[in-house]
Amino acid sequence: MTQFLIRTDMATPVDEPEEVQFLDWAPSRTAATLQTGDTGQEFFAGWRPPRQAADLLLFGAAVYCADKTTLRRQTVDSWTREITVRLPVADVAVWVNANFASAMNFLTGDRWSIDPYQSAKDPVTDVPGVPILDRAVGLGVDGVCLFSGGLDSLCGVIDLLEEDLHRRLCLVSHNEGGQASTAQKVIFDELTAHYGTDRIVRRALYLRPAPANSSQARPLPRSRENTTRSRSMLFLSTALALAAASGPDTPVYVPENGFIGVNVPLTRARVGSASTRTTHPHFMQQLVKGAAAIGVQNPVLNPYRFRTKGEMLAHSRNPALLRRLAGQSVSCSHPETARYVGRKQGNCGYCFPCLIRRASLAHVGWDDEQYAWDIFDEQDQEVLLDRGRVRGSDLRAVLAGVLTERPDRDLLRNGPIPRGERSAFTSVWRRGLTELRAWLIADARGELGQLVRALR
Repeated sequence: MTQFLIRTDMATPVDEPEEVQFLDWAPSRTAATLQTGDTGQEFFAGWRPPRQAADLLLFGAAVYCADKTTLRRQTVDSWTREITVRLPVADVAVWVNANFASAMNFLTGDRWSIDPYQSAKDPVTDVPGVPILDRAVGLGVDGVCLFSGGLDSLCGVIDLLEEDLHRRLCLVSHNEGGQASTAQKVIFDELTAHYGTDRIVRRALYLRPAPANSSQARPLPRSRENTTRSRSMLFLSTALALAAASGPDTPVYVPENGFIGVNVPLTRARVGSASTRTTHPHFMQQLVKGAAAIGVQNPVLNPYRFRTKGEMLAHSRNPALLRRLAGQSVSCSHPETARYVGRKQGNCGYCFPCLIRRASLAHVGWDDEQYAWDIFDEQDQEVLLDRGRVRGSDLRAVLAGVLTERPDRDLLRNGPIPRGERSAFTSVWRRGLTELRAWLIADARGELGQLVRALR
């Protein structure tokens, strides 16, 4: 078991065994092991969440950094970890009832224990940029929208701004640098130029486990886990804190297509480790229930939960703007990979999100972008169809999962579906498979074309 103690008060000495790791929260201070980077003050400037939402924000940051510093390869099955997080909160009883451990177990596939302890210190007190008041202070927005820099979030922001010409949004992002953060900034600048600074503001959270330094009471281990299943909790808890600062009725928008939301494993071998649950409806239901239990009751809305990615694009409220900016978005699982082999960074072209992206763009006639690898290029196929290489594993799984008959019960392979919604999610899953299948049948050539024809 890996144990973490989250601290907001680092002045008070603690007597803890050496195996307990400290996650020290002190934005803008080098003593922190939860690092918010040079942009920390910019992120926190001008708003203050109510205490219960500040506790939720700290929880999201803590589990994300705990996840990243606990290696799966050191466990018996090289996957399932036991992680205990001791969290300072205002009201211990409500946190016990919230049962966030169950949500985290489902999200990351581990065994979490969340042990709250009482602390009088508000996590945002003494954070530079936060208003020094005893009440919540918002950014004067009508909603908070997750903004990853991907195609879904771009489509969602455009639709929300076009739907209500008086709506003002806060776009919330998380990054640790790299291609995703570049895409977020480029697209935000384009959206600001189009809609104006009075319609959108942005808060970008740079957060990661801090590298070791001599100012820290107990530096974190150097190695990092790269599966980061908990990032969804960080993203959503941050958005809820921003929304709660503006009031309990301010919604959080989660623009994510329903096909990737349920993320049904493409093959039986991909159940678990290869099938994320970032916006799975069961996790979203657990999150909303837990947040409400601690007093954060803001609505969490996904307008696209019953649409495929292609349907999102086809029903855009401003297709001209969406098409112009689509090429700037990054949907990729690992956008940095290409640089190691001298190819263009951005969308790799072979991971599952990139394949869904291309199929959705083909659905509306926009599949003309350049990718680091092109699955329809016969030279690239020599690598991507080679079973001895990991790089093409997602493509090979898509061929197996999309071009064969699947029973409806497969929908439940990645988790339970909320009562009354199974039929709707089964439908969006099948329509998503149809988008991928239609794209492959229409455009595959060479060895890939032969495989597609053989599997049909």
